[in-house]
Amino acid sequence: MNIKTLREQKHLTQEELASESGISIRTIQRIESGQEPKGHTLKALAKALDLDLTTLNKKATENRNYSLIKIINLSSAFVFSIPLLNVILPLTIMYFGKQFNSTTKQILSLQILWTIVSSLIFLLASFLKNALSLSHRFPLWVLLVFIIINIIMILKNAASLDKNKKLFFKLSFNII
Repeated sequence: MNIKTLREQKHLTQEELASESGISIRTIQRIESGQEPKGHTLKALAKALDLDLTTLNKKATENRNYSLIKIINLSSAFVFSIPLLNVILPLTIMYFGKQFNSTTKQILSLQILWTIVSSLIFLLASFLKNALSLSHRFPLWVLLVFIIINIIMILKNAASLDKNKKLFFKLSFNII
């Protein structure tokens, strides 16, 4: 059940909910289109809708489409060898599937960070190859190791989403 459904059950318009909660109409619209409310906004909505915070949090979690979240996660694995496509494809699925929540943001944040770090290490490996007179294949081996690690992370997260409905690998922050 989402905020829009809860609002409609109380026979409130977006304007009335905004007025009762002290939240802007634009924020209400964003939340109803899939953005997850947090902190003060969540508390204000819970109070305005006459729900306790845990009930509202549980209802927001129930609205997640875990099959689609798994597809968003796994979509990175299919394009692992094309830089940035491992971010663009899941972002596109997330946008059209209207799954803007903390789990999908974590999936994207992890892929963005992984792309940046692996690219920097690949460049460093290329420079080290020349500086230390290593085999010309050294950067390719580094890239292959990073691809394998990324695929393992994606598959481990998919298994964890299937079992526990949460990610196994996650960051303590969101990039998006």
